[in-house]
Amino acid sequence: MFKFLKYGKNSFGDFMRKAVYGLNEIKEKIRALKGQDVTLSINRGRKKIDIVRATISDVYPSVFTIKIDEKLQTFSYFDVLCGDVVVE
Repeated sequence: MFKFLKYGKNSFGDFMRKAVYGLNEIKEKIRALKGQDVTLSINRGRKKIDIVRATISDVYPSVFTIKIDEKLQTFSYFDVLCGDVVVE
């Protein structure tokens, strides 16, 4: 659907993540997806990544909630900006 990060090399030759969108653009795009089914890649730490199919249920000024099998989970827009949550 849309990607929030792109990868490129810095002056030292290391790959770095570069934010393509700011927080306001991320909020607008997630607000537009409210009520729709999306696929999320969630980095839970310690090399554990969950890929889930969920519905964006509510959108608030600093967080959004998703519904996975009748359970609600909350994420911040900053989680999306830094790549811990990827909306596909």
